[in-house]
Amino acid sequence: MDRSYTIRKKLGSNQIIWGVFTLLLAISSCKSAKDKLPEERAQAILNEMSLEEKAGQMTQLSIEMILQGKDQFNLTKPHALDTVRLRKVLVEMGVGSILNVPGNTFTLAQWKEVSEALHAYRMQTRLQIPVLYGIDAIHGANYTVGATLYPQQINLAASFNTDMIADMATNTANDVRASGLAWNFSPVLDVARNPRWPRFWETFGEDPMVASCLGSSMVKAYQMPSKNGLPGVAACLKHYVGYGDARSGMDRTPAYIPERQLREIFLPPFAQAIEAGAQTIMINSGEVNGEPVHASKFLLQTILREELKFKGITVTDWEDIKNLYERHKIVSTYKEAVAVAINAGIDMAMVPLDTLFTHYLIENVKEGNISMTRINQSVLRILTLKFKLGLFEHSPANSSKYDSIGSDQSKELSLALATQSLVLLKNSNQALPLSPTEKILVTGANAHYINALNGGWTHTWQGRDTTYNSEVPTCLEALQNIHGMDKVVYLPGNTYDTNLSDEALLAAAKNIASVVLFLGEDTYTEKPGDILDLELSAAQQHLIKVYKQAGKKVIVVLLEGRPRTFANTESLCDAIIFAGLPGDAGGTAIANVLCGLSNPSGKLPFTYPRYSSFHLTYDCKYTEVLNKDFKPLGFNPLFEFGSGLSYTGYVYSNFTCDKESYTLSDTIKMNVTISNIGNMEGLHTALFYSKDEVASITPSVKKLRAFRKIFLRPGASEIVSIELPVQHLAFVGLSNKWGVEPGSFKLSVDTLSQNITITNQ
Repeated sequence: MDRSYTIRKKLGSNQIIWGVFTLLLAISSCKSAKDKLPEERAQAILNEMSLEEKAGQMTQLSIEMILQGKDQFNLTKPHALDTVRLRKVLVEMGVGSILNVPGNTFTLAQWKEVSEALHAYRMQTRLQIPVLYGIDAIHGANYTVGATLYPQQINLAASFNTDMIADMATNTANDVRASGLAWNFSPVLDVARNPRWPRFWETFGEDPMVASCLGSSMVKAYQMPSKNGLPGVAACLKHYVGYGDARSGMDRTPAYIPERQLREIFLPPFAQAIEAGAQTIMINSGEVNGEPVHASKFLLQTILREELKFKGITVTDWEDIKNLYERHKIVSTYKEAVAVAINAGIDMAMVPLDTLFTHYLIENVKEGNISMTRINQSVLRILTLKFKLGLFEHSPANSSKYDSIGSDQSKELSLALATQSLVLLKNSNQALPLSPTEKILVTGANAHYINALNGGWTHTWQGRDTTYNSEVPTCLEALQNIHGMDKVVYLPGNTYDTNLSDEALLAAAKNIASVVLFLGEDTYTEKPGDILDLELSAAQQHLIKVYKQAGKKVIVVLLEGRPRTFANTESLCDAIIFAGLPGDAGGTAIANVLCGLSNPSGKLPFTYPRYSSFHLTYDCKYTEVLNKDFKPLGFNPLFEFGSGLSYTGYVYSNFTCDKESYTLSDTIKMNVTISNIGNMEGLHTALFYSKDEVASITPSVKKLRAFRKIFLRPGASEIVSIELPVQHLAFVGLSNKWGVEPGSFKLSVDTLSQNITITNQ
C-alpha cells in the first residue's frame, strides 16, 4: 500500500507555508521601484518601445532558429548554439519567446547554456527585455534528463487524487524552473468526447467537472512560488476551445459544437482554471462550426475576454496563423492571416520556423490593418507576465536554487500516482492477484517496451526514443523483480500486428496456468496518432483466443492512450487492467498490482466503448439508452465511466440529504457511510451523481457532481460528507445561459439514491 508518500507529504507542509510567509515578508520590506505592480512596470517599458520591438515581443520561435546547421531542418549534431542566429533573433529582431527542444532532451548543463546565452544577448538589446521560454512539460519535466516522469493526464484523472496531482505539478514546476524555463504548456483542458482522437490521453477524460477540478488544481500548483520564494511557472491552458470533439476523430479536423454544448461541456474547465489564476492560454488549432478558432472574435474576445474575464496571454499553436491561409483557406495570403488572427485576439504567434510573421505584423500596422492600440494590448500582457515570473530580476538557471530533480520523493510520488491510476476492469473468479508461487508466461507487444509506459511527449515529440530512461524497468522486468525471475517466462516476438505461430505460442505456455498479455498501442500524439479503426489489432486479440482455447487463465493489461475496442474477445479474458500511460514507474506499479502488493483503486474517467464505430459518453440522453423493445442498441459500453474494481469489498449505506426540499440559494448536504468489508486496506473513490427528472432542455441520464477519495483499512468505515450548492445543478437553457429549473432531482452514489425538490423560494 502506498501510504508512506501521503504521510511524509503532510510532514513537509509547514515548510511550504513558511516559504510563502518568508516571501511576503521580503516583499513588504522592499522599498525600491520594484514595488510597483507588474502591469505598471510593464507599461513603463511599453511606453519606450518602437513598433519593431513590440512586434518582436509577439513573436515566438522554436529553438532550431538559434542552433547551428545549414537551416532549421538540417541542424549540426550534437546541437550547438549559433552566435550569428542568436544575434539576429534576439538583438536585431527582439524576439520575445523561444520554445521547444531540437528533437532530443537536454541535460541541466545544456539548459543552463541556453538560458545563459538568452540572457547574454538580451542584455545587448536597448531595453533588455528577457526572453520567455516555453516547453511541453506535460507529465513532469519530460525534456530534462534525470527529471521524474509521471503518469499522463488520462491516468491522473483515473487516480481521482487531486492533492497528489497538485504535488506532481509542484514538482514539475521546480524541475522546469531548475532547467531555466518559466512557461509550461500544460494542463490540457480539452474535454475528450471522441475516443478516436489521438490526443485523448493528454486530457482528463470525458467529464467537464473532472477536468475543471483537476485542471484548476494543477494551475494553482504550477504557478505557486517555490519554498524559497522563487516564482513558479506560468501554466498554459490547452487548447481553447472544442479541440477534443472533432467529428472525424482525427487531429486538427473540424468540430461542430452548438453554443449550448460549447458552454456546458467544453468551456467550464477553462472558466475554472481562469478563475484559479491561469496566466496563458493556447488556442485550438482546429475550427469550430466552420470558423478557425484563431480567427474567431466570438471565442477569443466575446467569451474569453468579456465573459470569462481572462487577462493573460493567448498564444497560437504550431504555425496556426500561417495555417489560416495554408490549411483553413479563409484568407489568400500569410500577411492577411496575421491581420485576421491579431485582430481576433491572438497575443503571441508560435511561428515557429520563419521570421515572416514579424515582418508581416509590422507591415500590417504601418498600413493600418492592425491598430497600435491592439498591438499595445498584447505587448502589455506579455511584459506583465515576464514581470510576474521574475524574469527581469532573476539571473539564468541555477539549479542549486531549486530542489534536486529526480529526487526520491518525486519518484515515490510517481509510483503512488501510477498505482492509483490503474483500473481493474475485470477480475473473474479472483484471477488476480497472482499466486506468489505460480509460474506465469508474459508476452505481448508492450511487455518489454519502455515507451509504452509513457507515450508521446517523452524526451521526444512522439516518445519513441528510449535513450534517456533505460534504467526504468519495463513491465516484464518489474514482474521479474517482484514475482521472481524463476517464475516469469517471457515470450518475445509478438507485435501489434504479427504473432509467432500458434505452436510457438502454446509451447511457451506448457505447464503454465496463467498468461499475462501486455497489449495496446505504440506511442503517438497529434496527427501521427490518427487512426481509421478503434478496434484492438487482430493479432493482439488472437493471443487472447489462442491462450483461452488452451485453457489458460488470461490476464490482459492494456497500455494505451485511448480505449481500443475488443468486445469479441473481452469475454475470454479472466482479468483486465486498463493501465493507460502510467509513466516511468508504471512497470513497477503494474507488477505490484498483479502480485497483490498494491490494491487497485483507479476509476475510468471515460466511457470504454463496446464497438469501434459506436460511442456514447456516460451523460447521454434518455433517447440514447438501451431500447429493449426493438434492437439492443443504445448506451451499452464495454465498461462504464467510473468503473474500477478492488481486491477488497466496499459497501455503501445510510445515504442521506439534510433536507427534502431546497431553494436556489441553498447548499445540499449529503452523507454516506462507506465500509471496507474485505481483508485488504485500500483507497476508494466515491462518485456522486445527479439526475434532473424533467427539464426544458432534454436532461442527461446522469451528471457527475462530486467525488471523494478515501483510505479504509479492513473492517473500517467512514462517513463521507459532500456539500453541493444547488447552483451546481444548473444547465445551459433555451437562451444559452446557465440556470437551475425548479423541480425534482435524484441524487445518487453507488446503488443508493435520494429524491429532492428544488423550489423557487
